[in-house]
Amino acid sequence: MAADQNHHLLPESPQEQNHHLPPESPQEQNHHPPPESPPPPQQKPQNNYFPPPEMIPDRNIKECNMHHQTSEPYRALCTCLTILLLILGATALSLWLVYRPHKPQFTVAAVAIYSLNATSPPSQISTTMQFTIVTRNPNRRVSIRYDRLQAFVAYRNQAITQQVMLPPLAHGRHSSVAVSPLLGGVAVPVSAEVLNGLEIDEAYGVVKLRVVVVGRLRWKVKGLGIRTGHYGIYVKCDVLVGWKKGFVGQVPLLGSPYCKVDI
Repeated sequence: MAADQNHHLLPESPQEQNHHLPPESPQEQNHHPPPESPPPPQQKPQNNYFPPPEMIPDRNIKECNMHHQTSEPYRALCTCLTILLLILGATALSLWLVYRPHKPQFTVAAVAIYSLNATSPPSQISTTMQFTIVTRNPNRRVSIRYDRLQAFVAYRNQAITQQVMLPPLAHGRHSSVAVSPLLGGVAVPVSAEVLNGLEIDEAYGVVKLRVVVVGRLRWKVKGLGIRTGHYGIYVKCDVLVGWKKGFVGQVPLLGSPYCKVDI
């Protein structure tokens, strides 16, 4: 009878088996090891393999060859242009060093005073003078041509004659040209300071005058047929003359006249 009862009993489940076990103590609970962390993911090895040239597809080789063949004409063109520019620059520099023009030189060779009268009022000066002006071309390969030249006389920074037109001048290479314009003849209004200064200088016997020449010029290179454009020229020559009132004719020059040329 008991055997039959045991025969009909079913086996217990794991939950039921654990239910009958005594509870664990805190020491036993802490004795269990912590759960292990998952292993880090493994990195895939980098593939540094480069195929040999014979394994490169023919298409890439053809593209490289086509690009190289296309860039060669442009490279040759740039090289030719660079060489041409260097040659032109060197040629221009050589021509400039050989044919570069120098400014003309001016000097006053002689002065003649035929009249010099001051009146007031009104304050005016009436004079007639003649200046012999020598201009020199220092260039050996370049000639000079002047045009629209005008000359007048100033005293203490005020004009005492009207401007007089001079004829055009053709100045050869390394040569000198002299002109003797007659200036004045018409009364010119001036300040009282100029009149007083002129009376003092006349009494002393020395008068400082300035002859001014303005106009334009251009240079021409021999053999090459090159002509420059027109350049303005401004010449001022300061001269000291020995003169007393009433004297007529050529007056002595005191010292070397200084002429400044601006272009």
